[in-house]
Amino acid sequence: MTLSAVATRYANALADVVTAGASPVRPADAVAELQSFEEALRGSPELQNALATPAVPASRKRAVVGQIAEILKLSAITRNFLFVLIDHRRMAAMPEIVPSFEVMVDERLGFARANVSSALELTEAQRSAVSAELEKLTGKRLRARFAVDDGLIGGLLARIGSTVYDGSVRGQLQSLQHRMGGEG
Repeated sequence: MTLSAVATRYANALADVVTAGASPVRPADAVAELQSFEEALRGSPELQNALATPAVPASRKRAVVGQIAEILKLSAITRNFLFVLIDHRRMAAMPEIVPSFEVMVDERLGFARANVSSALELTEAQRSAVSAELEKLTGKRLRARFAVDDGLIGGLLARIGSTVYDGSVRGQLQSLQHRMGGEG
């Protein structure tokens, strides 16, 4: 099984738990907790190595993760999820599990993800206006991530799933060129 398939399977299982009606942890809190643990893991090559190596017994790994969970104030659900990863030797999949989990939680809560690129940094008011317009276009609530793309002359490029909304000057010029019959 590929690493991304493993990540998807574990992320899906955790999403099932935290989006269940009786879950004591809000989905957004579970996302934040998993992100904070992954950040701590990323910040310590020694910890990554200790959790990945089969030479360290699972009981020792659980003890270390338990202490980190206390420091980070992780919920029992998140802590137990990390223990499952240890028990199944899947801790190396954490960098893929976290973003996969974020996407799954968003989907279950009715959010779509939008990646918006602009030629210049957008103000908060502009970001809100863009988000509102994209929500109107898609009929979905959005979680937008904004980035600056130096390759754009002006305008915006938004990607929501497999759909691209191209309001960039570059896109308009390409469209004009295509309509005029030019290929090159």
